[in-house]
Amino acid sequence: MLDDRDRTILALLQEDTEKPVAEIAARVSLSPSACSRRIQRLEAEGYIARRVALLDRARMKLPTTIFLIVKTQRHSADWLDEFRRAVSSIPEIVEVHRLTGNFDYILKLVLPDVEHYDAVYKRLVSRIEFFDMSAYISMETLKAGSALPTHYA
Repeated sequence: MLDDRDRTILALLQEDTEKPVAEIAARVSLSPSACSRRIQRLEAEGYIARRVALLDRARMKLPTTIFLIVKTQRHSADWLDEFRRAVSSIPEIVEVHRLTGNFDYILKLVLPDVEHYDAVYKRLVSRIEFFDMSAYISMETLKAGSALPTHYA
């Protein structure tokens, strides 16, 4: 069970995992050693799944976002396994979600430019059969982030 200090620690680590423990400890009114033990516990209990570096997309020359909405006629376990392998093999596909409603999947692609989409499209359709695909180019990102709300845990 998490308390308010745990939630604050998690929120601060989501902002910057390199934030010094002493700084986090001061924000939650704990000693650095007590705070460090809490962080270790949060990791051991699985609240912190992993620590990663978030790369700057502009510096990585990947400013373009395309959302690809997919319909399929097949819903077998074999097709789904092949679909997972196909999307996992293409690094430009950074997220894939199975949907309810009129479409089956939405894929988020990050690319150097719109023209590069054709190469990714060809790699994907060479691996897996789809009923219908529609691509949507993001014109502007209004909100982006990886931080989760901590008050539900």
